Amino acid sequence: MSTHTRTAATEPVGTDMIRLLKALKLGALADTLPERAALARQHQLSHIGFLEVLLADEVNRRESRSATLRATKAGLDPAMAFDTWNALDDLRYDRTLLGDLTSLRFLDNQQSAIVLGPVGVGKTHLATALGHMAIRRRHSVLFARSDKLFTRLRAARLDNTVDAEIRRLTAIDVLIIDDFALRPLDATETNDFYELIVERHKKKTTIVTSNREPSEWLTMTADTLLAQSAIDRLTSNAHTLVVEGPSYRQRTRPGAVDADTDNTHPQ
Repeated sequence: MSTHTRTAATEPVGTDMIRLLKALKLGALADTLPERAALARQHQLSHIGFLEVLLADEVNRRESRSATLRATKAGLDPAMAFDTWNALDDLRYDRTLLGDLTSLRFLDNQQSAIVLGPVGVGKTHLATALGHMAIRRRHSVLFARSDKLFTRLRAARLDNTVDAEIRRLTAIDVLIIDDFALRPLDATETNDFYELIVERHKKKTTIVTSNREPSEWLTMTADTLLAQSAIDRLTSNAHTLVVEGPSYRQRTRPGAVDADTDNTHPQ
């Protein structure tokens, strides 16, 4: 890099410029303006080209901030993205199917997804990562652990807002239900599961993670007829990804022998 470029790169932004940027709610540009100005000179960008680069920076910054805020509101763990998922060699799953899911074509087609597997293989991580991708596509997302979701609906019955809560959940583009059928569902929970699935069927995307196969879900519900109707709808319109292998949690427990897995993320 030339001396002129190095000087330009460290050229401070004047107070008048900072005041103008803040007045336009563009104060964050002050951090990158010297570097961008240097690059503009180096590449001999036109004034319009330089302005386009600055505006692109601001748009990207705002979109990133918006996605972060919406992901937080959706209940998505910020650490559970695809670039932090450690797909170790001894995990077995359909890589082609996972690649197809990450394209989000299933979401565009109002289809659903079921992620199955034993404890600790990354089901929650994968479902959350799909949620983050949907957020960046500006879809509404809600992540909820199954038991907490049904507890919320039960509480809504106490103040007669359950219908409004069901409508709210039905309207969400991507509803992620984590750890479904980990414990038995009572009659009220079974009914709520039925209502959610029926209302969302072929209209919105539902992502379910579970340690149990759908065939086992029936044994965990209080009303087999309602549950069968809901499960048939969900599975008939869902891509099912099965992940098998050792638990990440066991790999990373205190005193674990395999040092090569120290950087894996618990699911």
